Amino acid sequence: MQAQGSGHADLEKFLRPSEGERYDPGHVGWNRRSRHGVAPSMSIRATWKGAVVAESTRTVVVEGNHYFPIEDVRTELLEASETHTRCPWKGQANYYTLVVDGQRNADAAWYYPDPSEAATEIAGRVAVWRGVSVG
Repeated sequence: MQAQGSGHADLEKFLRPSEGERYDPGHVGWNRRSRHGVAPSMSIRATWKGAVVAESTRTVVVEGNHYFPIEDVRTELLEASETHTRCPWKGQANYYTLVVDGQRNADAAWYYPDPSEAATEIAGRVAVWRGVSVG
């Protein structure tokens, strides 16, 4: 759907693909819901207090957050938290406390153990915040 007079038809087609179009993991673009996309196939790294928490070429970006595949996360730095929140379209989020050299960053990582159908791309993935650098 092109905005009146925007002149960006090609860009808008890229951002909102036709029904049935799919992206491969190395392709930068947004899915039909236009809320999230696939990160470029460059390595994305999450660090805190000098430690690499996660690094991957396969992150999925949802609402500006990189979701790392769990196998690309240093799970030995994570401790389960009792915190849970609910997103209206993704479902229930569970949290981890990040522990690096005895320093703790409470609820700095989260994941959706059973994401809604609208958010299946983030199943088995972890995102970070609260001072964790991603780039």
